[in-house]
Amino acid sequence: MSAATSILLVSGSTRGGSTNTAVLRTAQAVAPDGVSTSLYEGLAQLPAFNPDHDHDPLPTVVAELREQVAAADAVLICTPEYAGGLPGSFKNLLDWTVGGGEISGKPVAWINASSVAAPTGGADAHAALARVLGYVEAAVVEPACVRIPMRRDALGPDGTVADPEIRERVAEVIAVLVHHVETHGPAPAG
Repeated sequence: MSAATSILLVSGSTRGGSTNTAVLRTAQAVAPDGVSTSLYEGLAQLPAFNPDHDHDPLPTVVAELREQVAAADAVLICTPEYAGGLPGSFKNLLDWTVGGGEISGKPVAWINASSVAAPTGGADAHAALARVLGYVEAAVVEPACVRIPMRRDALGPDGTVADPEIRERVAEVIAVLVHHVETHGPAPAG
């Protein structure tokens, strides 16, 4: 690989101490040489989506989101499920990606880190992600879309997942996503 593969990591949770964000911090920790990761941290600052504002000049935080998506070779999402679907703040983020086109053709995968006791295992969030990402024509990398049941006690004091089996599964997701990028080449320009 001549240049580092870059992956934008997007948590669908705004909660401090989120297990979803911890999974993505773990992805940063286990990413191999030749893979650069960046954790998107602007979710809570995004304004409510309004089509009347989806034009230049965009709100600064929206422009930054779109720039980060455009610059990445792939996107890895980890989001909780709320009330049978995606959290409103995360759906808002996805709504802001529709008009720009930066995510169109971009390899995207997700890890569902639902509690081991979650009755549906996050299936509704999984279905909603597939539907929305299909609408924006993202290149969903299905083999890298996985459910990894999480317990809060699996987290270490450093804010990453300490459980070695879960860390290995996260590393496998990164490997599948990188392999897809290397095999299929970069996404077309948005």
